[in-house]
Amino acid sequence: MLRPTRKDHSLSLRLAASDVALIDRAANLHGRSRADFAREAAIRAAEEAIIDSTLVRMSRAGFKAFADAISGPAKPVPKMVAMLKRKAPWEKASTK
Repeated sequence: MLRPTRKDHSLSLRLAASDVALIDRAANLHGRSRADFAREAAIRAAEEAIIDSTLVRMSRAGFKAFADAISGPAKPVPKMVAMLKRKAPWEKASTK
């Protein structure tokens, strides 16, 4: 998602020292500043809250097709079946 580069508004928070330490640790792990990390986390949380409360509307026929699709038995996906049958590299016999 594209973000505007111009920042016109500030947001001030009062946090416990332990919260700041946790945010700093996570930001450092990602090579980001505290402000950038906190801004991105707040935006992500806001987007999730909006998505979680978004109403999805569909026709009766559309809902029936959706319900049938998720209620029926699972169908194997050939590429996934093949992948799950392969041995992991550490399971293969060594050729010494």
